[in-house]
Amino acid sequence: MAVSGVGVGAFGQVGRMATLGWEVLRAIPRRPFQWRECVQQAWFFASVTILPTALVAIPFGAVIAMQLGSLTQQIGAQSFTGAASALAILQQASPLITALLVAGAGGSAMCADIGARTIREEIDALQVLGVSPIQRLIVPRVLGAVLVALLLNGMVSVVGVLGGYFFNVILQGGTPGAYLASFNALAQLPDLWISEFKALLYGFVAGVVAAYRGLNPAAGPKGVGDAVNQAVVITFLLLFLINLVLTGIYLQLVPPKGL
Repeated sequence: MAVSGVGVGAFGQVGRMATLGWEVLRAIPRRPFQWRECVQQAWFFASVTILPTALVAIPFGAVIAMQLGSLTQQIGAQSFTGAASALAILQQASPLITALLVAGAGGSAMCADIGARTIREEIDALQVLGVSPIQRLIVPRVLGAVLVALLLNGMVSVVGVLGGYFFNVILQGGTPGAYLASFNALAQLPDLWISEFKALLYGFVAGVVAAYRGLNPAAGPKGVGDAVNQAVVITFLLLFLINLVLTGIYLQLVPPKGL
């Protein structure tokens, strides 16, 4: 019975987060739109995530390139190292790194800010004044997270591929021409689109989860801290589940590019 109760509670939270996400989408076209708040939040997300994301992307791309380079040498397929490492970074590593940093750095700060406003009853005050807290506070923050996630995904893709190229060519003695030629032979434009779509969806999910937990903390400052922790954990679980579903759908719908 206890397990059943926990499961029902978990599904209830997912449903309430989905409802909040729908309310955010409905509030986006409403006027007046908080352009200044959106720009400020996007800049805040960028300021706390750009450097950590770049520092994570370099060793991540290097590890993928070195591991795949070692594997392809064992099976005599060194010429495909570039395509394998670049596609792995572009399709999987880049969106996930972006999502984890946006959720862990920006989303936690966003959750703490909204949670502090909630326990100070600022959210209730806005509702009493007839101001929608979703339109005024949540929508600019969620859109800021989405915008930064899209831009960071592009940066991680470039940094990761360059890092993989450097470590494969310089440290493992790979051929620059073979690295680039295999990437051009096997990569295709939908690989970039699915990467950007994942980043967009991850940023939206991270923003909605952080907003939901910030709007529903337990009483007191300890409740805000617990809400931040829960927001990060829930976001990570949802992101990996969404990544599994999107990757499966993409591989079924988009045929691989032949040689």
